[in-house]
Amino acid sequence: MRMNAWRIYQSADVLSITYASLTVMRTADRLRYVDGRPLTLSADPGKRVYGERLVNIDGLEYREWSPNRSKLSAYLCSGGECFPFNEKSSVLYLGAASGTTASHISDVAVSGKVYCIEISQRSFRDLVNVCESRKNMMPILGDAAVPEGYGFAAENVDVVYQDVAQKGQADMLADNMEHFSARYGMVAVKARSEDVTARPERIFEKAKERLTERGMKILDVRSLEPFEKAHAMIAVEAVR
Repeated sequence: MRMNAWRIYQSADVLSITYASLTVMRTADRLRYVDGRPLTLSADPGKRVYGERLVNIDGLEYREWSPNRSKLSAYLCSGGECFPFNEKSSVLYLGAASGTTASHISDVAVSGKVYCIEISQRSFRDLVNVCESRKNMMPILGDAAVPEGYGFAAENVDVVYQDVAQKGQADMLADNMEHFSARYGMVAVKARSEDVTARPERIFEKAKERLTERGMKILDVRSLEPFEKAHAMIAVEAVR
């Protein structure tokens, strides 16, 4: 069953898309669904990053991807259909924190690169520890709002993924996509970081409008509740 490259998981090997109990969805072996929960094939077998459950499937070790600890997993578990990552993807991750979600992207993009931008020195120390045994993850201490500040350390990328809780989230994504010539982008918009008085739905609509103004095609907008309150994931494609 061949699926569009941008729908569900970039793969020509989807054996099942049934979300019933105990049904497994397999996509090129890097990511599977078990009981409706995503798991990634570990690029660093035997090691946990955040206490996640390790699962053996057909002799291979997978890591359970918790939607309560990762907004990208929350998006997938909420029915998200956009996932621009594959084995060779080059990814710029803005707001990588201690590396929870970035490590799962690292599992998928096992032959690519994941440039991890983090501004907090405390989180950065934890991130460095995760990256030490994951050779496709590069930790970079920097401000995601200033792409020129870390352009020397990162090459052009396929995807920009953003999880930075501050004002101007849409422009931050667009600025980085433009600077690093990324085709795809995903941003986990935290409404309260934009305006604590406005309805979250209005914040998400304004972010969508701003990204469209910046030349982006909106591919998906999806609430992350019940996993994350007043959050939505927006997926875009740069219009060439």
